[in-house]
Amino acid sequence: MENNNKTSTDFFLLGLFPPSEIGLFSFIFIVLIFLMALFGNMSMIIVILLDTHLHTPMYFLLSQLSLMDLNYISTIVPKMVSNYLFGNKSISFTGCGVQSFFFITLAGAEGLLLACMAYDRYVAICFPLHYVIHMRKRVLVLMITGSWIMSSINSCAHNVYALHIPYCRSRTINHFFCDLPAMLTLACMDTWVYEYMVFVSTTLFLVLPFIGIACSYGRVLLTICRMHSTEGRKKAYSTCSTHLTVVTFYYAPFAYTYLRPRSLRTPTEDKILAVFYTILTPMLNPIIYSLRNKEVMGALRRVIQRICCSV
Repeated sequence: MENNNKTSTDFFLLGLFPPSEIGLFSFIFIVLIFLMALFGNMSMIIVILLDTHLHTPMYFLLSQLSLMDLNYISTIVPKMVSNYLFGNKSISFTGCGVQSFFFITLAGAEGLLLACMAYDRYVAICFPLHYVIHMRKRVLVLMITGSWIMSSINSCAHNVYALHIPYCRSRTINHFFCDLPAMLTLACMDTWVYEYMVFVSTTLFLVLPFIGIACSYGRVLLTICRMHSTEGRKKAYSTCSTHLTVVTFYYAPFAYTYLRPRSLRTPTEDKILAVFYTILTPMLNPIIYSLRNKEVMGALRRVIQRICCSV
């Protein structure tokens, strides 16, 4: 292995599953989560697309979240499963760059999209009479395309730097995907510039959106408390609490991982935290949004009835 590391440009991913019964159990568990995430997010996209009652800005943004989650988990898990099944832990230099590009792009875009969804709820609850103006189709398109473009530019900057530095140590990455900070521990030069880039990117794509979400929901909670309608209060609280649950699951482990200096991080801890934001969150999001949302459940029943009737 060591010889391969010195003569090959491929990287080697140590992976998540140890060679034991626990590793086999973890593998089966991750595969089941992956299948649930695929089914849940595809179902959410199809239901929102087919049911006209859900053709609103909130659900359009939710369908984009499901699309991102679908691509997000598909960027990581298939390669990890393939490595475990075939015992080939190598990934080409180009493959590593492609995987890290999509990972950073989707991670940043989802962070910005969650902020857009919080803004949507803020306008809907605090300024209901202006909702149609503030959340018109043109604004939605700008929100979504802006999230993708900004995140893609950020991802390009990270990859251009990380893939053009010399690697003179072992090419074994102690992770289950091409996480650039984990790759740079193998570099034979000082990478303080990149560590600063990671801190700035995490601040721009996670910390600032989270502060914006927290401030908007502070205002939303004040508005909910002043509502005279009990039914309106329940509906607003249910919608906002659902979104806050998703935000917490996504932002907390991500920020905790990338805002800490390298000296305080361990590979095992990084891998465990990465499972939350790369695998568990894409599976939980459609479950949280469907089980706690009567409109989605009603739309799901209507779509199923329509399919059964057509058959």
